[in-house]
Amino acid sequence: MLEELNDNLQQADGQEETTSIENQTPISEETELEIQVLEVTENETISEKSEEETTVSVQDEIDNHLAESSEEGSIDTDLEIEVKDYEKLSLEELVDELATLVGHEKALVFKNQIEDVKKVFLNQFHQLLEEKRAAFFAENETSTEFEYHSPIKVKFDQLLDTFRNKRNTNFKNIENQLKNNLTEKTALIEELKALIASNDSNISEMFKKFNDIRDRWKNSGAIPKDKYNLVWNNFHFHVDRFYEIVHLDREIRDADFKNNLEQKLEIIAKAKILVEQPDVTKSFRELQLLHRVWKEEIGPVDKENREKIWQEFSEITKILHDKREALASQFKEKEQENLTRKNEIIAEVNALSTEKVSNHGEWQNQIVKLEALRDAFFKAGRVPAEATEFTWSNFKNAVRTFNATKNSFYKDIKNEQNRNLELKLALIEKAKANIDTEDFDATTPIMKQIQEEWKKIGHVPRKLSDEIWETFKKTCNAYFDRLHESRKEEIGVEVEAFEKKKEYLEIVRAFELVGDHKTDLDAIKAHIAAWKEFGKVPQNRRHIEGKFNKILDALFEKLSLSKKDSEMIKFSNRLEQLSEGNDQRAIANEQIFIKRKIDELNHEINQLENNIGFFSNSKGNNPFIKEVQKNIEKHKEELQTWKDKLKKLTSI
Repeated sequence: MLEELNDNLQQADGQEETTSIENQTPISEETELEIQVLEVTENETISEKSEEETTVSVQDEIDNHLAESSEEGSIDTDLEIEVKDYEKLSLEELVDELATLVGHEKALVFKNQIEDVKKVFLNQFHQLLEEKRAAFFAENETSTEFEYHSPIKVKFDQLLDTFRNKRNTNFKNIENQLKNNLTEKTALIEELKALIASNDSNISEMFKKFNDIRDRWKNSGAIPKDKYNLVWNNFHFHVDRFYEIVHLDREIRDADFKNNLEQKLEIIAKAKILVEQPDVTKSFRELQLLHRVWKEEIGPVDKENREKIWQEFSEITKILHDKREALASQFKEKEQENLTRKNEIIAEVNALSTEKVSNHGEWQNQIVKLEALRDAFFKAGRVPAEATEFTWSNFKNAVRTFNATKNSFYKDIKNEQNRNLELKLALIEKAKANIDTEDFDATTPIMKQIQEEWKKIGHVPRKLSDEIWETFKKTCNAYFDRLHESRKEEIGVEVEAFEKKKEYLEIVRAFELVGDHKTDLDAIKAHIAAWKEFGKVPQNRRHIEGKFNKILDALFEKLSLSKKDSEMIKFSNRLEQLSEGNDQRAIANEQIFIKRKIDELNHEINQLENNIGFFSNSKGNNPFIKEVQKNIEKHKEELQTWKDKLKKLTSI
């Protein structure tokens, strides 16, 4: 359709006019705008063309971009595009990014980004699909059909369809608009030609009409890019002819030159700011916009400033272009680094396939490693375009080799799964044998051990996995439900014991010694026995035991009883309390504490005996030696008490 449109437009331009313009050698951008035949010599024109050649590659690049963006209308919106490394995103993140791009008001401007997202998504999804297929056939050897439904893939396809519809609709609209804009610009050229041919003596009126034509030209919109340079050259050719006619009216011409100079100096000032901006890519795109304004919207300047300002603008353009090239070079270096990293990852995947793996657990670790390498591969970033397909193919082959090795192992794992099944069935029978027990204290550790063993056993055949798990869970739940019911009854008994001990505590607190050693000791022992008869109290109310022990301590202090006997009676009472509570941790802590006390006393006794050795030549009546010996005997008595406590503790 565009070719047909171009043919029609070419005919509309007129054969003679089209030939005269198309056959011209392109003149420098400044010369096209500002040439005045009566004031510019041939040598000066050549000088300007030579100046342009110093930055010809840069200017060509900008001109080409202006032609393309003229058709696509993308030069302004390019400034909003954020460059991202899509290979580092997951499938979900890629779909979210695609939804953002497609849902944008100017979605078509993001066509390159959308294409990049599409490529990365499909690469990752195909890899995932191959892994799912390999896993499926490893577990279903007799199956011949594989299906994998992915909601995220459905959403991805829907978004692409939306973008295609937008693109097709927009293409038709743009095609019509480009055709209308080209017709309008062609008409403006004819109008300018008519103005030149009118030979109106009123120069001021001619300038007014000329400026009106130029304003309408600026606002007339984009045209097909293959017509861009042709039509632009045609228009400015006649702009130059207009200035040839009005050159005699210097006052009007100079005023126009001055205004154009001011506008171009403003553009140079803006370009200088762009050079200092950190975002080089964005600055270069904005520079392209400034070139468009310079080229299409501002007229010529006087001869004196013409070459000077163009040279300054060209130098700024070259600086920005060089910075952009340096940035591109950095990107290429980064792509080479990414390629090196991806090749390393491929080598690591190949190495995984050659490692000797002998059990399911190790294979699970290998799979985790592969997933990590796979994520690292996709997050490693872009590689040079010429290496993309080759690198991706190598990675897929490495993963296929890994999967083939893994699948070969799992073909032999069914025997292991059957053995696991036998072990789990045995545990179920063991659990059922203990389900009706009344000895919960002895059976509960057994049931917990059964559960721990179950966790350690590997996979069973998939078709039986859910069934035996439900049976095992039901059996264990039945036991622990009974355990919890029994605990409720025990808690009721313990609360009742607490209330009784609470009342009895007041009786013991009011108890008074009569002064007879045997009578008082028997009475205290009777109180201890009565206290034990009440039984255990709830864990959160065991503080009442401490209150009872404090009363006993006070009674023993009043009682004329040896310290050792008193200590052993109190310790025996404490041990019985620990034993009743079945607090294994508290018992273990008590044992650690006693052993530490024994070590401390042994160390102290040894130290004292060493000290006496220094006074071996002293007389026997030395008061210091007597005091040390007295301390040694005291420590030995205390040591024996702690040893008796440890012996009594280990006996329980």
